[in-house]
Amino acid sequence: MYKEKKRMKIIDKINEYKSKNQRFYSFEYFPPKTMEGVQNLYDRLGRMLLLEPLFVDITWGAGGSTSQLTLEIAETSQNICGLETMMHLTCTNMKVEEIDFALEKAKASGVRNILALRGDPPRGEEWKKIEGGFGYASDLVRYIRQKHGDHFGIAVAGYPEGHSDCTSKEDDLQHLKNKIDAGADLIITQLFYDVDMFNDFVGKCRAIGINCPIIPGIMPIHTYAGFKRMTTLSQTAVPPHILEALEPIKDNDEEVKKYGVKLCVQMCERLVEAGVDGLHFYTLNLERSVRKVLKGLNMVRPDQLARYLPWAQCASTNRLKEEVRPIFWQHRPRSYISRTGSWDEFPNGRWGDYRSPAFGDLSDYHLSSLQFNSAQAEQNKDDFGAAPLSTQDVYDRFADYCAGRLKKLPWNDLPLSSESDEIKEPLVFLNSNGFLTINSQPAVNGASSTDKNYGWGGKHGFVYQKAYVEFFTSPENTAKLIEYFKKCPSITYHAVNVRGDSLTNTKGTNAVTWGIFPGKEIIQPTVVDHASFVVWKDEAFALWQSRWASTYPEGSESRRVLESMINSYYLVNVVDNNFVNGSIFQPFKDLMNNLTSPVIQSTSPTSN
Repeated sequence: MYKEKKRMKIIDKINEYKSKNQRFYSFEYFPPKTMEGVQNLYDRLGRMLLLEPLFVDITWGAGGSTSQLTLEIAETSQNICGLETMMHLTCTNMKVEEIDFALEKAKASGVRNILALRGDPPRGEEWKKIEGGFGYASDLVRYIRQKHGDHFGIAVAGYPEGHSDCTSKEDDLQHLKNKIDAGADLIITQLFYDVDMFNDFVGKCRAIGINCPIIPGIMPIHTYAGFKRMTTLSQTAVPPHILEALEPIKDNDEEVKKYGVKLCVQMCERLVEAGVDGLHFYTLNLERSVRKVLKGLNMVRPDQLARYLPWAQCASTNRLKEEVRPIFWQHRPRSYISRTGSWDEFPNGRWGDYRSPAFGDLSDYHLSSLQFNSAQAEQNKDDFGAAPLSTQDVYDRFADYCAGRLKKLPWNDLPLSSESDEIKEPLVFLNSNGFLTINSQPAVNGASSTDKNYGWGGKHGFVYQKAYVEFFTSPENTAKLIEYFKKCPSITYHAVNVRGDSLTNTKGTNAVTWGIFPGKEIIQPTVVDHASFVVWKDEAFALWQSRWASTYPEGSESRRVLESMINSYYLVNVVDNNFVNGSIFQPFKDLMNNLTSPVIQSTSPTSN
């Protein structure tokens, strides 16, 4: 489990680590260019928080090009993931009014740390001071301190080889001291591959009175082409022995990655020996190499490299004991976290009364992804395939998603997970026949807790799942299924339409995922519950309307088809409680094939 984390300035956290003679590490991320990339980044942040970095930082695009997205990602990282977050802020193309807006937004979001930079110009342009803006990072640091006092922790950039625009290394060091004298707390350096040069840089900083922490910026080599591009762009010197080692393997990406990890471990070991306070990794929004470096340095525990629960935990202070979630938000965890963000307590036992706090109105939650601009609407139309002109067209879009021919649906921003590979064929069958699935999981009977698809909770345990499927379907199909289920003892279901008309054969809470580990009670982290399903219903139907139907003009056939389905279809979830030899898909096959004598005992009708 995670240690309790408080919102605080990074310099205070560093001093806390230094007092205990502990080393730390931190990660940098940049705003992706696509919405799918943003979703992937959020998922990656959820996994990387398992490594317990001291902080993460989010970059500000050249020329302020990603300012709004940087603010959004920083807020999500701080409040949803619970990661102490540093937000980059540059002078480039930023008037004082815009800087004020960014700082106030950061303050309101609980982001207490800023990396103050002059910034790079937009690609192909020369840097110039904007009218009503600042010319140097030291001006920005000074302004933040004058405007906000000691509220923000402020970091600045250091350049072991000198900034690309500097007249001399001596002048560059003086500019760096000016930033510290203006009120900066710490320095994070540009990437480098020459440890001796970094150590020399630190010594020169100390000699002119720069006594704050100086954190080395480390970038693992992922590909040869990327390495050459980054070192050329940043004008980074590369020792000959690195180029010699890369030359014979430069066309083998896997070997380059292995060498990159080995080199990074060696560099970090030397830096730690030299007495650095911590290590800052430029991740390039990747995770594999950084994980391997930290493992090679023995800076992470084995349990930090595996999921503690089947869903990504949030390290935010008030969620540290959260151990139970409804399955309905399985593909929208940020929405669930946002909707429950004001809860004082979370379930910390087998079930807990997680139904009693109010979820609030959908409009309260910016992470519900219910509002899209015109550009995103056009992208959605492309992502969801050709405009549907009939209900069968809609069925085909869902089937295409399950078959891997479409990358996303309104409820799923990522392709079908590898966990669902073994049920892909029946899912395609269901969707082609009007059972439009948005969530599912196969039955699992005692898989190893380290299984690459199903495992969670660490080593030496066993995990279990009941087969589950959630879908939209017509009132006629709903009625036929419910009639069939009356004779299936292991099946439980809930069905509800957009108006809230509800049908179910069960009450209370039903665990659909659990694990058994040595020396522990049974852990049951994922459940189905009727009360939260009714709340999820509102979001599920709203997503169908806002992300799909509303992308087509009023009066168009596509919009008419989709809205007709929204207004009439039921949202249904089905659990097969026989996780040993049941077949959740048999009732659907029987209905489609008009069979009267099902062959699977679990879901076959009992005799009258």
